Amino acid sequence: MARLSIRATTAWLGPGRLVEDAQVVAEDGVITYAGTATPIEAADSEVVVDGFLMPAAADRHVHVELSDPSAVLAGGVTAVRDLAWPPERIFPLADLSELPTFDGPLIRAAGPILTARDGYPTSASWAPPGTGRVLAGPEDAAAAVAELAAAGATAIKVSLNAEAGPTPGDAELAALCEAAREARLPVTAHAQGAGQVERALGAGVDELAHTPWTHRLSEDVVTMAAARMRIVSTLDIQSFGRDTPEIRTALDNLRRFHDAGGTVIYGTDLGNGPVPPGIDVRELLLLREAGLTNEQVLGAMIRAPLDLDAPADLVAVAGDPLEDPGAFEELLLVVRAGRVVRHR
Repeated sequence: MARLSIRATTAWLGPGRLVEDAQVVAEDGVITYAGTATPIEAADSEVVVDGFLMPAAADRHVHVELSDPSAVLAGGVTAVRDLAWPPERIFPLADLSELPTFDGPLIRAAGPILTARDGYPTSASWAPPGTGRVLAGPEDAAAAVAELAAAGATAIKVSLNAEAGPTPGDAELAALCEAAREARLPVTAHAQGAGQVERALGAGVDELAHTPWTHRLSEDVVTMAAARMRIVSTLDIQSFGRDTPEIRTALDNLRRFHDAGGTVIYGTDLGNGPVPPGIDVRELLLLREAGLTNEQVLGAMIRAPLDLDAPADLVAVAGDPLEDPGAFEELLLVVRAGRVVRHR
């Protein structure tokens, strides 16, 4: 693969690593140099950017077939995690996304949501048949995890949406969490309704797929959650730019979770309402409103710092997102696996 050199006025390589007059070199899809501009063996192509260069974004909660993968990539998101789609559709697409010819982000997937009979999302209007996998007991829950692991799942998602129907029982939830631990797969939960975050904590769920928004979590629950799990933000879907009771509750819960030392990662639930493909600036501004510093916002949204052998996925913007996350409104460059996708 060709060697690509990128020069930029400023580069943020990762937390605490800001470089002026910067250069990043990529070869075979990975970073081979990142730092101050320096004489280096001639590259096959060179890009010069009068702007701010940094790792590209990863969206950890999407339904990618409900959007346009090429627009997602052109919008600065080079990797996504799909958190509910029929397995016969999403796993082949994830395999296809690994090819250099794929016009979209790298896709990792959970496959279907594990749920109860008549539970969410089996009757949801957005979900094609097969988006939910109904569990028939603890043994079946463990078998479902094994099936998904064999199919290439990178996470296991479970529905704890008590407001939309039945949820898996405690024995099923414990069995799937145990099977996922054995398979070394994280469990992410759609927790909606009173008591569901507590159930997730008790069973050993690793992650909440949404910031809780239906009610205010107790301080004890927030403290335990901060110590045991991470939260995928998905704040914008509670407001889409408006002031709503749901966004106020979600911001309060996430702010206290973050203050307690909890890990917050960027995710938008792309496909749910008017979430834009690519980097969602509203989501970033809400993360800042939840108490993250601008640098913590950047840390939450990237796939990986620009270290040696890290994926050569980069974006450049005209402004300075360390001063204002709104800078992502003006993208100058998108690179995925060392290939220039967008440059202006």
